[in-house]
Formats: sequence, structure tokens, C-alpha cells
Amino acid sequence: MDLDDRSVFLLSQLGRHIADRFAGDLAPLGLNPAHFGVLVHLRQVGRDGQRLSQQQLADRLRVHRNAMVGLVDDLESRGLVRRERHPDDRRAHAVELTERGHDVLTQAESVADTLEDAVLAPLTDAEHAQLAALLRRLTAHAELPPGVHPGLHRRQRRSSTSP
Repeated sequence: MDLDDRSVFLLSQLGRHIADRFAGDLAPLGLNPAHFGVLVHLRQVGRDGQRLSQQQLADRLRVHRNAMVGLVDDLESRGLVRRERHPDDRRAHAVELTERGHDVLTQAESVADTLEDAVLAPLTDAEHAQLAALLRRLTAHAELPPGVHPGLHRRQRRSSTSP
């Protein structure tokens, strides 16, 4: 069987292409995909009225706590998040988006939307919806947690410019 007849190869090829493009498109904002994932999750928990500690955020995103410290350090140095004493645990720090973090996340989501539109341009709206449904079914079957990129759990503490 040719590689172009193997769906898993095509998914892998397209996934790598999209990941590389997304990293490049986020770079002018001073972000990488891991930063984007953290910001999106912080906004969501903030909308739900929650405040997560760094450890809770690391657990939720399946990131080693040392890697999470590095991510939060990067984001805090850019003024995108702030750490404050956690209201329920005086030993922990809650992490939340700053106003600037919300603004940069809005810009980053525009980048993500533009990329998604470009990648899915050959599909009709119905095909796009069908593809999304099929991919959700496949990720559920693989027992991947919704909204968490599997590459994050392998992330080691690196410089802030690393994707």
C-alpha cells in the first residue's frame, strides 16, 4: 500500500505541517503553541469562575510541574499571566490571565482561525463539520483528553523561543 493511501500517514503529514505553520505564525506574538494552550485553558477556567494553581494547571494539561513553571515564568515575564496566592491553599499560587494576556490571546486565536481557514479551504462547511466529528471520535477512541495537545506532556523546560 502506498503511503498516500494510508490515512494515519496523511494525518501525521498534515499534523506536522500544521504544527510547524502554527508555531511560525505565533512567533511574531512572542508565543509558541504551548503558551497558546496554557492561555486558552486559563481563560476557560477563569470563565468558569475557577482559579487554578500551577500544579492544578500542570495536571489538567498533563505537563510536568517543572515544565509548567517554565511556561508560567515565560508568560509572566511577558505580562500575560500573574501569580497570586491561591485563595484555597496558602502554599500554592493561582495563575490567571492579565488584561494583556486576554488581548494577546485574542490575537493568537485570530492566527489560529486564519490557519484553520487556510488548511480547510478545500472543504465545504458540511465536510469541515464531518471531519471535526470524525476526528473527535478518533481522539476519544485513543483516550486523548479533550483540548490537551499530547505533545505538551513531553515538553521539557526549554528557552521561551522553543516551540
